[in-house]
Amino acid sequence: MATALVTGATSGIGAAFARALADRGWDLVLVARDEARLDAEAARYRAAGRAVEVLRADLADRADVTRVAARLEEQDRPVDLLVNNAGFSVRAPLLSTDQEAHDRAFEVMVRAVQVLSGAAGRAMVQRGRGRIVNVGSTAGRITMGAYSAIKAWVTVFTEGLSNELAGTGVTAMALEPGWVRTEFHARAGISGSSMPSALWLDADDLVAAALRDLSRGRVVSTPSARYKALMFLVRHGPRSGVRRVSKALSGRRRSSLPE
Repeated sequence: MATALVTGATSGIGAAFARALADRGWDLVLVARDEARLDAEAARYRAAGRAVEVLRADLADRADVTRVAARLEEQDRPVDLLVNNAGFSVRAPLLSTDQEAHDRAFEVMVRAVQVLSGAAGRAMVQRGRGRIVNVGSTAGRITMGAYSAIKAWVTVFTEGLSNELAGTGVTAMALEPGWVRTEFHARAGISGSSMPSALWLDADDLVAAALRDLSRGRVVSTPSARYKALMFLVRHGPRSGVRRVSKALSGRRRSSLPE
């Protein structure tokens, strides 16, 4: 039976991936910080007949990242699909003198993605099969501060990884969601009313589209026709226009945040 390891697996897009994969018959390794939620999610999947392992890990802690990487490299318990999903919004301004939020963001959404992708990729190449999904964002195509910069890195990193994996039987795909109705945006203080309703996506629909793209060998997946169209305009339009729109969106986000 195939096994998938999902980080940030107890909420949002990560939980949607876990649900979708369990429904398709996959066994799971769930990685997150909240042990109680991990156990609750695991119990639900086990009741449905799936084999589930839980790894409590804070991916801002390098020792925890090393533990998860070691699990990915175990050849006697192979992981066939890695979903690097753990992440969070970065509200700290680029000019902030306090670097704590930026440091944590880099650890979780840059360094951990690189370390875990590398561990999974090495093990998968030895077996001649496997898939890696790194969750980026359409924000990486625009200019909304540190989060945009980090997610741009995720896409470019994954494209480079895909080049390195060519011909090995292992694939890598960057998933670029738009705004998705999950706890992620609620925690960031972004309400449904603060952004146009047409921009919001359903997490389960998003993951279904991502898994279709993964099966087709896509290197970059941007689910939904509306986001494909928007990202076409972003890629081919003038960067000055992208910056203006990004500035307006950033201002709208800030106005929706609690004091």
